[in-house]
Amino acid sequence: MKNFLLSHEDFYINIPSTDDDQMMPADYKLSSSSSFSSNSTSLTLKDWLAHPKEYLWHLMSDDELMWRASMAPRVAEYPYNRTAKVAFMFLARGRLPLAPIWERFFKGHDERLFSIYLHCSPEFTEGPSASSVFYNRRIPSKQVEWGKASMIDAERRLLANALLDFSNERFVLLSESCIPLFNFTTIYNFLINSKYSFLSSFDDPRPIGRGRYNKRMWPVISLSDWRKGSQWFEVQRKVAIDLISDRKYYPVFREHCKPPCYMDEHYMATLVNKQNPELNSNRSITWVDWSNGGSHPKSFLRKDVSEAFLDRIRHEFINCTYNGNSTSSYCFVFARKFHPSTLEPLLRITPKLFGFDP
Repeated sequence: MKNFLLSHEDFYINIPSTDDDQMMPADYKLSSSSSFSSNSTSLTLKDWLAHPKEYLWHLMSDDELMWRASMAPRVAEYPYNRTAKVAFMFLARGRLPLAPIWERFFKGHDERLFSIYLHCSPEFTEGPSASSVFYNRRIPSKQVEWGKASMIDAERRLLANALLDFSNERFVLLSESCIPLFNFTTIYNFLINSKYSFLSSFDDPRPIGRGRYNKRMWPVISLSDWRKGSQWFEVQRKVAIDLISDRKYYPVFREHCKPPCYMDEHYMATLVNKQNPELNSNRSITWVDWSNGGSHPKSFLRKDVSEAFLDRIRHEFINCTYNGNSTSSYCFVFARKFHPSTLEPLLRITPKLFGFDP
């Protein structure tokens, strides 16, 4: 195994060439002292399994990345002390306008409990300061178009990069307009202790559900297989591996699910129903308001944000199952879509409401 990994060191950047350096985001500080350096000749198993802490940038193609991330040990017990982490995966166009909220969310908590991954548009070159939790957390990214296969590619890319860290046990997809509804400890315990993944998957008989099914998908995908769901998911490690390992259903979706069929609403919902229905709760834990109708949910502005509004989201919706129980203390632990103008009132309200440090 050691010889194999040594022969593929080019997957990880240690001292990139000038051309490679120009491709990297501005917030990446290169170092030659990586645990994957060719000068390291006496590494332990833990050294090899540990994901590089200095930066996430690598030279793997998507195919190489998915192949490597799909590897899973057959022995259930880990040969080293493993603390289960939650991987927070942000899919954004550029900067995160609500980053200060997330800075407070993570502040003071053990970094062994979480990891952060950021997928941005390639042309975005700005980066956070070295003191930010988002510093050096950007992964190699590609252009994303709403409603097209590139959106699924980005989600799978985030999952695959996060799977390279064997300590990541839960994987949550978030947008630049998402906020947490509770403090870190509450959300961490909610996710880590769950037996099931939270990926919305349901049979929608309406034209915007079954009506999007393309008969050319048969026999690989039948109408009875077809599901709809929210793009914003949270999954456990086994489900994540199966999502990025799929080579059977993805080509069919890419070919036959094009607008007005939107892959981000159907691909993973259908795939988890085919592959891991027993591991899924069939619901999302990211709250959103669709009351306005249309293709996009309601966006909240500064004037909409109040303590009463956030408290209603947190506690009004409690008729949800958790680990087989009929009711839960809450249904949602994240919410969207919050406009950048909501940052100031959120920073003012959340310390008291969520228990964040001011």
